[in-house]
Amino acid sequence: MYLSELTRELQFHCQRCATETAKMASQETEASPQANGEVSSNGAAAAVDGQAIQTAVGDPAQPPPAPPPNAWSVIKGVLFRIFVIWAISSWFRRGSSTPDPSTPAGAPHLPSRNLFPKESLMDLYVYISQDEVFSDFNDTQSLFWFHRDLVYGDWNTGEDGDGCYEHSIDLNIPEKVQMNGSLYIHVYFTKTGFHPDPKRKGQYRRLATVHATRMLNKFKRRKFVKTKNLLTGETETDPEMIKRAESHGPVEIISHWHPNLTINMVDDHTAWVKGSVPPPLDQHVKFDAVSGDYYPIVYFNDYWNLQKDYYPINESLQSLPLRLSYCPLSLWRWQLYAAQNARSPWNFLPEDTYEQSDEDQDSVKVALLETNPYLLGVTIVVSIVHSVFEFLAFKNDIQFWNSRQSMEGLSVRSIIFGVFQSLVVLLYILDNETNFVVQVSVFIGLLIDFWKITKVMDVKLDRENKLFGILPRLSIKDKSTYVQSSTKVFDDMAFKYLSWLLYPLFGCYAVYSVLYQEHKGWYSFVLGMLYGFLLTFGFITMTPQLFINYKMKSVAHLPWRMLTYKALNTFIDDLFAFVIKMPMMYRIGCLRDDVVFFVYLYQHWIYRVDPNRRNEFSTSGAEPTGVDPNKDSTA
Repeated sequence: MYLSELTRELQFHCQRCATETAKMASQETEASPQANGEVSSNGAAAAVDGQAIQTAVGDPAQPPPAPPPNAWSVIKGVLFRIFVIWAISSWFRRGSSTPDPSTPAGAPHLPSRNLFPKESLMDLYVYISQDEVFSDFNDTQSLFWFHRDLVYGDWNTGEDGDGCYEHSIDLNIPEKVQMNGSLYIHVYFTKTGFHPDPKRKGQYRRLATVHATRMLNKFKRRKFVKTKNLLTGETETDPEMIKRAESHGPVEIISHWHPNLTINMVDDHTAWVKGSVPPPLDQHVKFDAVSGDYYPIVYFNDYWNLQKDYYPINESLQSLPLRLSYCPLSLWRWQLYAAQNARSPWNFLPEDTYEQSDEDQDSVKVALLETNPYLLGVTIVVSIVHSVFEFLAFKNDIQFWNSRQSMEGLSVRSIIFGVFQSLVVLLYILDNETNFVVQVSVFIGLLIDFWKITKVMDVKLDRENKLFGILPRLSIKDKSTYVQSSTKVFDDMAFKYLSWLLYPLFGCYAVYSVLYQEHKGWYSFVLGMLYGFLLTFGFITMTPQLFINYKMKSVAHLPWRMLTYKALNTFIDDLFAFVIKMPMMYRIGCLRDDVVFFVYLYQHWIYRVDPNRRNEFSTSGAEPTGVDPNKDSTA
């Protein structure tokens, strides 16, 4: 039943978004040049004193963008939040019949009931106003929609027989709204025969009126980034955008509009107990202070409104299209929506972090709308498996390096280069103000790479030869098992051959970046150049280990469990990359990692395990455990 409801809703929103696309495009075409490129919260471009001011939606010639969060990691977060909400809700609803601790007055909280019984007749009043608190019920121009005799919990009436009704009209834009003002929608449900105006004596009843308000427009930040060609000082930015940046500063708040909004009345008659409603549902369940019963839940549903479909409101627009839909909503689906739109009460993240999170989830919504349901189901299951493999790969990687005693057969230079690569990525995403969650994850990865350095090299504090005579000097030396083996010779040889290829490629990429790309400064140029180079050619640094394996004719020294889990995740990423719209470079990167792992597999096949070969503990598979190999067997 839930699958059929979800499929029906996806089809409904697909049709609705498709019908609005042409109309939205025409509105954007009529807008002034200032509105171009401002659909995203990242906005367009401008400049100051000949410096370009660009946004994340720059042209392809700009430095490579920060790595986008994996869309399927967002899906896994969605599934986890759904499970948590379901578990909490089930727990509280199971114990709702037991009275909670008493109130200050001494009366215990008892299970309540919905003030609107099943199949109650209702009238719908929708007012549009610039006032957040609405009171002018006599203003007929504010009344946007009036619908009589709706049936609460009816799923069979309506235009399409699904209990839904629609009303659309073009709104005249007040001058204050054109100048970044706010526009509010006020929704009232009353039992038939009553009116929402409290001033109408005999026609108004508090327990027969449900009220909900929200702001129709959405304010989004647009950040300007000053860039220029470092050699010529010129920029290709539109002069109009340069003036706009000069007048509004580095950050501009722009009001945006989406033409679709759904008003849901939750069909719920649960015996909620006041004070025991689980979050985030407690934000929507409102209890009457006198009777103790709760009002029907009115929910403004804009979950399927994609961020890319919002467009800015400015002086060039004369009207705004608005299509309102009324639909009943089951408790189960409302819990899913409420969980996705919830904000933590322990909010320590900046507001623009949530804006980035909303935009990141667009890819998930597009996948839900456009992907075949069977393929989508398989992909969700595989994404869960992906999380398990990620954990196992991390666990085995830590165990391998923590217990490793000998560096024979392992490329220490590749580990050091991995630290450099992680450091460049961290500095790059900090310079480009990427999502806070991404910054934390990259920083943790860098700490793990530094920890690996202490395992592959001897890191000590030299307290005898102090720095400036005060601070102990950090001493970093190769382990004896690495220096005294042929591994170091092969490792140096591999990086020597690799440098013949990397240095020319690096030089060419640096020349291209400084000649044809615009940057904020020389620091950003260096970071952007290094990051772009590592993103394009970084996979080459995995080849020294292949060279060492070839020279040693062995792969017994490799952490095969960790490599296997990572390879399986790479194959899963291949599936995701072709299900979800992703940059072509990301897809190529997954394919390159697959090729390298297949070479590992080929080496594992041709270099058979030799049971007589001694490992780093001087034991072999042909000898019983605990037998000293240097001891004479006849003794």
